[in-house]
Amino acid sequence: MDFTWLKTVVVGPSIAHTVFILALVIASGIALSRIKIKGVSFGMTWILFTGIVAGHFLGAESIHHDTLHFIKEFGLILFVFFIGLQVGPGFFSSLKSGGLKLISLAALVILLGAITTYVIHLITGEPLPTMVGVMSGAVTNTPGLGAAQQAFADAGGAANKALADSISLGYAVAYPLGVIGIIMSMIIMRYVLRIDFKKEDEGLAAMSKETNLPHRYSVEFTNEMLDGKTIAIAHMLINRQFVVSRIMHRSGEIVMADGNSQLSVGDRLRIICSEEDSEAILAFFGKPIEMTADEWGATAMQSTPLVSRRILITREDVNGKTFADLRLRTRYGINITRVHRAGVDLIPYQGMELQVGDKVMVVGPEAAVAAAEKALGNSLKKLDHPNLFPIFIGIALGVLLGSLPLMNVPQPVKLGLAGGPLIVAILIGRFGPHFKMVTYTTMSANLMLREIGLAMFLAAVGIGAGDGFVDAIINGGYKWIGYGVIITVLPLILVALLARLKFKVNYYTMMGLMSGAMTDPPALGFANQSSGNDMPAIGYATVYPVVMFLRVLTAQLMMLMAL
Repeated sequence: MDFTWLKTVVVGPSIAHTVFILALVIASGIALSRIKIKGVSFGMTWILFTGIVAGHFLGAESIHHDTLHFIKEFGLILFVFFIGLQVGPGFFSSLKSGGLKLISLAALVILLGAITTYVIHLITGEPLPTMVGVMSGAVTNTPGLGAAQQAFADAGGAANKALADSISLGYAVAYPLGVIGIIMSMIIMRYVLRIDFKKEDEGLAAMSKETNLPHRYSVEFTNEMLDGKTIAIAHMLINRQFVVSRIMHRSGEIVMADGNSQLSVGDRLRIICSEEDSEAILAFFGKPIEMTADEWGATAMQSTPLVSRRILITREDVNGKTFADLRLRTRYGINITRVHRAGVDLIPYQGMELQVGDKVMVVGPEAAVAAAEKALGNSLKKLDHPNLFPIFIGIALGVLLGSLPLMNVPQPVKLGLAGGPLIVAILIGRFGPHFKMVTYTTMSANLMLREIGLAMFLAAVGIGAGDGFVDAIINGGYKWIGYGVIITVLPLILVALLARLKFKVNYYTMMGLMSGAMTDPPALGFANQSSGNDMPAIGYATVYPVVMFLRVLTAQLMMLMAL
């Protein structure tokens, strides 16, 4: 039997051989990613390490380089695009005052890391492209590595293969202690600042105010100036976001509230607003009172029982429409009290644009809620169907934006195949529904495509760099480990001290800030396990979108400085 076909696949060089090796590298890396040391795993980065091993033993001659290059670039595009699509809906809201302090501190971490990297370059004489790779590994940011390599190649640096390979080699060498260094920085801060977890628990309430989440309040209406006026007029006068969901008249009857509902002194109001606005809103209407959810849900004195239900928006004709367009309260006699989007509860208002995938909390009579449910969709099967158009049009626009020369200093500055798709994905995720574009993807689909892209990118980078990895370490690359530790720990320690001593940031939130500033999920896992609450996750999610963008941009700008 002729086994030439087997030789073509196993030995190469050929496209089949390259894909075969790539698949084995990814499978081996995923298998090793299950290994944990003290509860910490390097996760998908094992794929990079197995790729380096494969590249070292196979040699550059056995790999079809055009295929490997395509897989690397397309994998990077998939990875950053689906990150942008996920964080897009919450990206601009995270820039508001609630999270601005954390975002500013995270940006300071990035700035200090870049300065530290450049200072090490000046002191040691290590090539700046290599140090950018070390920096990307030290801060565990793979998109930054991709952006740096793309900028290096666009500026003509690919001709210097040794220097080009040193970028990914620096990343691979610095990454392991980057993960450990972030966690060690958290532990160091815990003891340096003498953190008492019992006292930190008292800061949990403060975090809810900082993240501007909606809260429910009960108020006895006493404002005689508004007696007989409608809720719509009250909205115009106070100009703050709130919802009056129910009214209990003096007779004890509980009714649904909408903009046309009249207010009478002595009524009791069920108000939903942010804690940040609560003091002003409650004082505007009257005096706060204590009423339980059961009392508000009482049906004994109602002609029609009220029910509350979360309804998932799945109808495409609703996508991009506002509450004012839909007139849900007028048509169905129901009230919308909250909108859940991208993991965050939002306070609804008439001009809010709805998106497929949003969950709205609807309160009203059973029949009315059922009618609203039919109008909004609430069909999980519809969300299972993929919407491919925004994905591929977004990738196309992202490649165009990434290839657009923004300035020449002296080489053209471009966002590249990492920055362009990331920005377009964020914009599509946020504004796509405004143009009737369904941008929703299920979390599982988003994670699947993102992880496939990351796996392809890491495997291709590892295989490409593996041929010279051992020689690089022997010839001085071991120093990169020490440089990486400095780049990891020094900015985190300085910003953590500033956050705690100057801004009084809760330690749980600080751990989320430190993890998010380094875009490091293993560190977040450690923080969540240590805290026993979701404050680290909230801090991480607050800074992550902006940090991801700044990491990509910083790596590109530093690379352009070197060329």
